[in-house]
Amino acid sequence: MATDYFEVEDVVKSYDSRIFRRILSYLKPYRKLAALIISALMLATVGELLLPLIQQQVIDDAVLARFLTIRTDKTDAALSEAARAYLAHLSASPQSVALAPYLFVPQNNKLRLPRALEQEFVAAGLIESEAWYVFTVKTAADPSVAVVEAHPDLFITEAGAPAVGCSYAIRRSDLTALQRAEIAAVRHADRAHIIRGVLVMLALLIGVFLGTFVQTWHSNLVGQYVMKDLRLALFKKTTAQSTAFLAKHPVGRLVTRLTGDVETINEFFTSVLIAFLKDFSIMIGAFITLFILSPQLALITALTLPPVLVIALVSRRKALEAFRNQRIASSRVNAYISERLSGVQVVQLFHAEQKSCREFNERNAELLKANLAELYVFALFRPTVEWFSTFTTAVVIAAGSALVLNLSLSLGSLIAFVNLIGMFYFPVTDIAEKYTMLQSAMAGGERIFALLDTEQYIQDTGTKSLERQQIHGHIVFSDVYFSYKAGEAVLKGLSFTVKPGEMAAIVGYTGAGKTTITNVLTRLWDLDSGVISLDGTPLQDIPLEVLRRSVLPVLQDVFLFSGTVADNIRLGLPLSDEAVVQAAEAVYADEFIRALPEGYKTKLSEGAANISAGQRQLISFARVIAHNPAVVILDEATSSIDTETERLIQLGMQRVLAGRTSLVIAHRLSTIRHADRILVLSGGTVIEEGRHEELIARNGMYANLYRLQFGGD
Repeated sequence: MATDYFEVEDVVKSYDSRIFRRILSYLKPYRKLAALIISALMLATVGELLLPLIQQQVIDDAVLARFLTIRTDKTDAALSEAARAYLAHLSASPQSVALAPYLFVPQNNKLRLPRALEQEFVAAGLIESEAWYVFTVKTAADPSVAVVEAHPDLFITEAGAPAVGCSYAIRRSDLTALQRAEIAAVRHADRAHIIRGVLVMLALLIGVFLGTFVQTWHSNLVGQYVMKDLRLALFKKTTAQSTAFLAKHPVGRLVTRLTGDVETINEFFTSVLIAFLKDFSIMIGAFITLFILSPQLALITALTLPPVLVIALVSRRKALEAFRNQRIASSRVNAYISERLSGVQVVQLFHAEQKSCREFNERNAELLKANLAELYVFALFRPTVEWFSTFTTAVVIAAGSALVLNLSLSLGSLIAFVNLIGMFYFPVTDIAEKYTMLQSAMAGGERIFALLDTEQYIQDTGTKSLERQQIHGHIVFSDVYFSYKAGEAVLKGLSFTVKPGEMAAIVGYTGAGKTTITNVLTRLWDLDSGVISLDGTPLQDIPLEVLRRSVLPVLQDVFLFSGTVADNIRLGLPLSDEAVVQAAEAVYADEFIRALPEGYKTKLSEGAANISAGQRQLISFARVIAHNPAVVILDEATSSIDTETERLIQLGMQRVLAGRTSLVIAHRLSTIRHADRILVLSGGTVIEEGRHEELIARNGMYANLYRLQFGGD
């Protein structure tokens, strides 16, 4: 059953490096696009990581503008050697401002005072407890100059220093006592700094947007290109396979390879691969930035990672199991739907609707259970990761606040740290959610490459160059053995000869091997042993293109493609409209074709359901005549035709088959009474041979078949 096949086939791998590398190999023709994608991805990632750092700088340098105030008029004899060295380092820093009797050190996370030294400075009385604001006059038009001139007693500056290029300091309490306009004038440089920071962040956001757009557009473009290449490769491989291969693989399975499985590869490139690269880049970049901002807080963050990793591993195993069950259940539902809808008329005729509904409900319930199990895994995993993210943020805020209060960390750094924690944990959740897509891609890739690696096609070993005009149609079967399955021979030492231009009919009970003759004569299947020759040349020595252009069958089940009637007659040949009409006239199909709504341009529906079975047979005859083969095989060609249409075919065949070798395989003996020779098959070999009258007189199997069909004794 189809369900059994799907259950066995749908084995899902979580990850396979061999399949992964092979999928990536399809990127080779698009290396430049791949390099562009990675470059855009890296630029967007760097932009996202820089945003918290810009925020930190704006907050510390412009919004808060805090300074550590160290008195320089007190002795530092009590300080340790390390403390004096660090004090000298602070004094020499270009960011520090020395205005006697103070040294102002900006608290922007670049000149942090180590905790041990801070306690030593406080014990020595070098740390000023009152907060100060320090600024530098850049130009003569600086609005802060007017405020300094209006309140000279509130500001301290360098002795005798000019206004331009001079640094000033004012106590925070005095600054807040000024009028609002004066405060704005003093801090106008900070406002300009904030505007510059905002513009930089805006530029970064635009860069992130452009990088993300380029990465998204081109990754989807590459995915589409790869899908196109894979579909073409799969289609070429499938159409080149032998009939033995196609007989073992249902059409639905092959269609799934070319559609659903290929789509999983597209998702791999557009959603999985790029997402993984970006997520890992963000995680690594954010983690490094955390350690740059504050090693203490970064260590706290790192301590929360082990439980998250354990949860991720457990969820991965559970997700794999849930995904496997979901795929199996989904395949069973799809297979059941396909089977029952294909045979819906039989279901209705035998009143099996309720039974089918019960069976479908069981499979549907299994699918629901599998889907809920898969949802449960992700519904549990995401909140768990978010809880750890929130918990880590809370711990960092608590620890970071203590560092901010004792001046070991700037407030801007703490805010940036909190943002980076969110950036760090989001990829963890995203990777887990993309894991299902990775599983689909691995499973789809495995099935695609299994098909691409299959080599079950008829070897084109023909080396003899022949033209159609050189083939006369002399067919010889010599001791031919053939079996579809090993050990179950269908043809058993079959030998017969058909002369050029002769019409040979082949009859026999069902299973005698009549249709098999068509398969081996056109090399849709290769022989187990024996030789079939055409004009003295073994079929293996004739190129397949020449053989199949010279020997054309009209199969038992006529297949017409969606398209116009004329296109189905041409079937790839560059025939003129006149040649198409001549082929149709030869088999008396022209009259009914012209009666169609648009004549030869009438569109046939899927399976040519908008015309009758007899009309489909006539079009298939016209198609064979248009291709002008040397040998024509009619396999049950008139089994679905009414009496009037059969009469037209008989008239057409008398003209068309003249001068051609033809094999007519039929149960309706009325169509072969005028055959030059009739071959009677039984058990895979010829047991009777002769004309109609001779075989009737012989009173053997043919005579028995004739009596059974026409009601004789």
